[in-house]
Amino acid sequence: MPSKRKIVAGIDPGSTRTRCVICALEDDHLRFLGASSVVSKGWQKGRAVDMNAISASIHTAVSEAESRAGELLESVVVGVGGPDIESMQGRGLYEFPRPHEITTEDLAFAVERATRVSLPNDRVLVHVFPQDFTVDGRAGYRYPVGAVCSRLEANVLLITTSQMEHECIITATQKAHLYVDTTVFEPVAAAYACVLGDERERGVAVVDLGSDATGVVIYDGDAAVAAASLPITSDHLTRDLVTGLRYTSGVTVSYENAEILKREYGCACLGLTSDGTLIDVPAADGRGSIEITRRQLNEVLEARAEELFLYVRNEAAHAGMDQSLLEGVFLTGAGARLNGMCDIAERVLNCPAKYGLATGIEAWPQNFQDPAWSTVAGLAMYSARMSLRKTAKRKAPGLFELLGMR
Repeated sequence: MPSKRKIVAGIDPGSTRTRCVICALEDDHLRFLGASSVVSKGWQKGRAVDMNAISASIHTAVSEAESRAGELLESVVVGVGGPDIESMQGRGLYEFPRPHEITTEDLAFAVERATRVSLPNDRVLVHVFPQDFTVDGRAGYRYPVGAVCSRLEANVLLITTSQMEHECIITATQKAHLYVDTTVFEPVAAAYACVLGDERERGVAVVDLGSDATGVVIYDGDAAVAAASLPITSDHLTRDLVTGLRYTSGVTVSYENAEILKREYGCACLGLTSDGTLIDVPAADGRGSIEITRRQLNEVLEARAEELFLYVRNEAAHAGMDQSLLEGVFLTGAGARLNGMCDIAERVLNCPAKYGLATGIEAWPQNFQDPAWSTVAGLAMYSARMSLRKTAKRKAPGLFELLGMR
């Protein structure tokens, strides 16, 4: 007998656009119902500055998505990111009075002990990702159920964010008359949507490039081994054009026109376009337009894009994964649309790079096969997974947390 149809949804309250995706969970199949994308308000440089404006944006996005889906939402999974995301290693020790055969309950308890770290008052825990276990001093066990030991240690990755920012997002969503099931770091959500299990096994990084926030998460097998907020965003590339063209070409261009130039003519890697092509650049003071070459434009973009992926390379190196990203890097977020981003990523990271596009949702619209929609698609998928785990009979208490689902 088929299980009851459930409505699941994700909201990605970005600083430029707020997106919502609604899906139907039927048995173990996830089917697209409706989505929306509206202009975001209440943000400044990736930080929440006006909770009421953010709530209004969320309410508008949800109302539009509900109208298209023909369903009403009660709860959602919400994406979080921004410059306040940090990660750290945690370690949990579980000692037995005598040699003991390890159970899933023991693994969950060791992982729970690893979360008992002293966080500053302004930090809140977002995710706990088990990496591996040490059994009687022997490291590297991924799932040592059935092994006999006296001392079990769990090694985990803890992802935290600003408590004030986190509470602001949750309260803004609640003011839009929605219950927040959980919050998810945006690159983690994007990974849910676009990275398959066997790709994680071989090592992969997901870089979510937004207008005012960029995040990265790195996987080695099922384990998330690194996560961070990076200081380079899509907004930096636009601002670089404003200042860079002034100093290198004597051209004064407005921010709005710089954004248009970036989207229509920009490329993050020299040599992929006709560098000698002339471009008319509208002068900011209204004195007509000035011609520059496409190379002058792209030299500015390439320098900043290269800096971005050097940060990614450093994160991979700190995690011991700089030569182990066999599946390469997946680029998501609206900023990834810039021509040449995959090429510059491959050059700097020395690994394959491609757009991270959502997969696994039935009837997913073709026009949503866009890296800008991957994060919110992943949030809806995360919501579906939570719903399945809530209704399934658990084999062991705490296994939900053990699998990184808080």
